[in-house]
Amino acid sequence: MKQMTPFLSCIFLLILSSCSNDFEEINTNPNDPVSVQPSLLLRQVIYDFGEQMSYEGFVAGDLLSQHRTALDFNLFDRHALKSPQLGGNPWPIFYTNLRDNEIILNRSQESETFAVYEGPALILKAYMSAGLTDLFGDVPYSEAFNGINGTVTPAYDAQEDIYLAEGGILDNLNKGIEAIETYDDVIALEGDILFNGNLDNWVRFANSLKIKHLLRISDRIDVGAELQAIFNEGNYITDNSQNAVFNFSNTEPNSFRLAQLRVGDFNNFVLSETMENILVDLDDARLSTFFRPATSTGEFDGLINGIDATSSAAVLGDLSLAGTAFREDTSVLDANFMTAWETTFALAEAAQRGLITADAEGLYETGVAQAFDYWQTDMPDGYLDGNASFNNPDSSPLEQIITQKWIANIINGYEGWVEYRRTGFPEFMNVQASLNEGLIPVRMPYPSEEEALNADNYQTAFNATDGNSLNVRVWWDVE
Repeated sequence: MKQMTPFLSCIFLLILSSCSNDFEEINTNPNDPVSVQPSLLLRQVIYDFGEQMSYEGFVAGDLLSQHRTALDFNLFDRHALKSPQLGGNPWPIFYTNLRDNEIILNRSQESETFAVYEGPALILKAYMSAGLTDLFGDVPYSEAFNGINGTVTPAYDAQEDIYLAEGGILDNLNKGIEAIETYDDVIALEGDILFNGNLDNWVRFANSLKIKHLLRISDRIDVGAELQAIFNEGNYITDNSQNAVFNFSNTEPNSFRLAQLRVGDFNNFVLSETMENILVDLDDARLSTFFRPATSTGEFDGLINGIDATSSAAVLGDLSLAGTAFREDTSVLDANFMTAWETTFALAEAAQRGLITADAEGLYETGVAQAFDYWQTDMPDGYLDGNASFNNPDSSPLEQIITQKWIANIINGYEGWVEYRRTGFPEFMNVQASLNEGLIPVRMPYPSEEEALNADNYQTAFNATDGNSLNVRVWWDVE
């Protein structure tokens, strides 16, 4: 083989150098972006979380909150919460979307081009984090959402810190509002399927969340002054047109998931006796919105929660299935993040308890009207003069407020259970065949994958909850 001349050697080195320098550029697909645009990720986070938690709220949350009863596969309905079936494992829904939301937040803080996303990302982080800790108690938080840049075995944070510490729920709501109010560029917020880019509505959403979660921890800390300030300012969700929701459609893939399941799965969920008794006692027209009459009797008939399928044979034709809004016409439904009626009921409670100076009865009656309007049901004449009266002598104003909030939360069933844990209202029935010693659970259990994937930190949380017990109260749940 002949040796290269110096000239040819130089040419070869130049070509080699050029190839090496351009290799990354040549082998990078310009149509395959290195990172997802925040607009696409924001749309994904809002839709995925809203769709999945709406389904979870029906098939698991509604069982815990006793809006519905399960006929088969009913271990969860009997409070074996460590045995999720059609639903009952919201943990990965929270963490997947919180991690994706953290990417949006990080990009918004690293690039002025994406600064408009900072406020909404902080508000969504607060919203989802609150839902997570309210269900489980202490959870991985401060080390949990940074993906490849963080640890895969995050420590568990105390719920008190998740609520109150810097970078926690209330702090992120305040920072989210500040980020929006100080944003002075003209770049639009895209991918926003809650408010179509309206930043003023994001601020209202954040303030409604502050009202909700200040009230939730009001047995632990003094929240009156802050609640009064928010109420006086009035910049929260006050009308259903401002609700933080997105609409389902009547067609796949954007219909409510119960419309997409096989008929046997849909027929597994029927009216509960708890819900039947409350709605019948109130002569509440929403009974026919939420449910349909039993085919055999033409009447609305419910079933006690937690039946023992080995000894009680439930006949489907004798029971009331979910209404057409949950299967045949799901365009009626929303993925519900926060509403006017929930905000108004929270303020009514705050006024009734003396946390704010306001007309509790007036707020209650406004909340009831908003809830009927949300569910596209005409409120019967005289409804607020009957058993739904704020001053019903057989009830208490607080019980009336929470019961009305519970009724309307049928699309968001976990919330009904959380509010029951906090207030004891409405009164739940004992499940027929409890697998939790006859006790209504007061927290969700940590999932089994935590024990496998985050063993050391899980063990600490396991010990703090008396062996991952369903009966150990979370921090804000003062007995």
